[in-house]
Amino acid sequence: EPQKKKFLLRFSGGNFTEFEPGRMRFHRRDFSLEILNTSREDEQLYEYSVSKGQEEEVWQIQLEVFEPVANPSIWILHRELSNSSCSLSLLCTSEKGDEVSYSWDGQENSTHGICSGHGSFLNLSYSLRSAAFGCVCTARNPVSSQDVAFDSSQCGSEQ
Repeated sequence: EPQKKKFLLRFSGGNFTEFEPGRMRFHRRDFSLEILNTSREDEQLYEYSVSKGQEEEVWQIQLEVFEPVANPSIWILHRELSNSSCSLSLLCTSEKGDEVSYSWDGQENSTHGICSGHGSFLNLSYSLRSAAFGCVCTARNPVSSQDVAFDSSQCGSEQ
């Protein structure tokens, strides 16, 4: 049974023909093809071929489409205040996005290594007498990244 191919663009003799005008943009300078307004339906295997006389070079490219990460939120899962110290369990989540990963770090100019971590959970324990500091959760995927900050002074407040 023969296989069928759908052509998006054909380039020959210095001219090109688009088979779906307005759907993509061809860049002559580097022979790249940009698919505009990408959707999940575009997620498939593409083939790029160049014919040179009797030879043809063929590349296959798997296009993956990712939904960007939404602004994350930080939730206090557990809070314990005792002897002027604070212990917290925090959860960072983003409601949208494909293949989201999470990391934690201190805010700019912060030297507090207690904010460092990988994954959506972070456990903190610190003295309330210490200088205020902030922890930043970053939610990221291959196409986007969003940050949200948590201030250490929020230990005694409801969120």
